[in-house]
Amino acid sequence: MPFEIKTASNMGFCQGVRRAIERVTEVSRTQRGVETLGALVHNRQVQAKLEENCVRAVDSIDAISSETVVISAHGVAPMVLEKLKEKQISIIDTTCPYVTRAQQAASRLHEAGYFVIVFGDAGHVEVKGIIGWAQGEGIAMLDIDGISRIGTLQKKLGLLSQTTQIPSRFADFVASLIRSPIFRDRELRIIDTICHDSRHRQVETLELARGCDLVFVIGGRHSANTRHLKEMCGEITETHLVETADEIDPSLLYGKDKVGVTAGASTDDETIAGVVERLRQISAVI
Repeated sequence: MPFEIKTASNMGFCQGVRRAIERVTEVSRTQRGVETLGALVHNRQVQAKLEENCVRAVDSIDAISSETVVISAHGVAPMVLEKLKEKQISIIDTTCPYVTRAQQAASRLHEAGYFVIVFGDAGHVEVKGIIGWAQGEGIAMLDIDGISRIGTLQKKLGLLSQTTQIPSRFADFVASLIRSPIFRDRELRIIDTICHDSRHRQVETLELARGCDLVFVIGGRHSANTRHLKEMCGEITETHLVETADEIDPSLLYGKDKVGVTAGASTDDETIAGVVERLRQISAVI
């Protein structure tokens, strides 16, 4: 029996990612061998299309071979920008405006004497950059157990979030910190740096999941915002993360009445369309 396919209205490229890709594509038309410092976005399909247009990702400043380099939507620490300038490498900065806002918040907190705590993945390039804007005087963690790594805790703490984190989890983290004996006699300043687009996308994704028997979240497995969408949906209904239509297992769809589709902020329209079309084909023969 055919199943109904329900798609989220807000999915695929966010404004920051679209802006970065459009800028790099524009540059690639006039310059050969455009290089980005790290992946422009965490999506293999998008990166492959950029490479077809001679846009190459490099892992370090030393690996840069061109006179111009692109800073990804995730942003970088100020010391990275200084090193590029020292090497007289021209910079095309496509840092997402929401990431820039978080970077500036970290800088202001540091200048005001706050030790910066970022609620986020310490290994994520965006988070590393934000810590860099606090001159490295900060730490990233996803639970307050990580505070034990700080040693002597300063009296003034500034709290931010990775831009793609889930708001309710950030709120729980803040509440846990306030309840903890660690917080006694300390000043805490909280700045909400979660991306508005991510927030709206997450709300809509939850609504979609509540009305479906199964949800497919499309996006890169290294994409933080995509993983968060999967985690949120998974708390409500059966959920699978797929990068392309080829990963869809038809056996998952037997007995399903309503199947939802959403996608991370770095997933392109072509990939989304391919997944929806694959589901339609399966629905027609199931």
